Amino acid sequence: MAAEPRSPGAGLQGSRCSGCAVTAYPAQGACPRCGGAAEPVALQGTGTLWTWTVQRYAPKSPPYQPPPGGFVPFALGYVELPEGVRVAAVLDVDDLADVRIGMPLTVTAGPGVPRARPTAPGEEGT
Repeated sequence: MAAEPRSPGAGLQGSRCSGCAVTAYPAQGACPRCGGAAEPVALQGTGTLWTWTVQRYAPKSPPYQPPPGGFVPFALGYVELPEGVRVAAVLDVDDLADVRIGMPLTVTAGPGVPRARPTAPGEEGT
């Protein structure tokens, strides 16, 4: 059985169509393009920032639960992986002013939305 696409420590688990070779994230049993059978595939965890925005207002409650220190604006973006997949992720950056389209990021799966952080030197291609 393949790891769940959003389980901690699973890496990014996608799927690839056995017919047209389209890759998707999260993993799916059928191809989103042609409807053919799709097989699980581990996706590379590094890519580049394709686009992004800043969430400056706290979401409505419920279901949002503000953290103990209160709401802090955060960045969200799409990270384009070498497999051609764009993964939506929260961007874990120290300063929102440092976020740039094309910056190298490392994406990790976890509960909820994946998280991406700037890629450390020598970490590319992992």
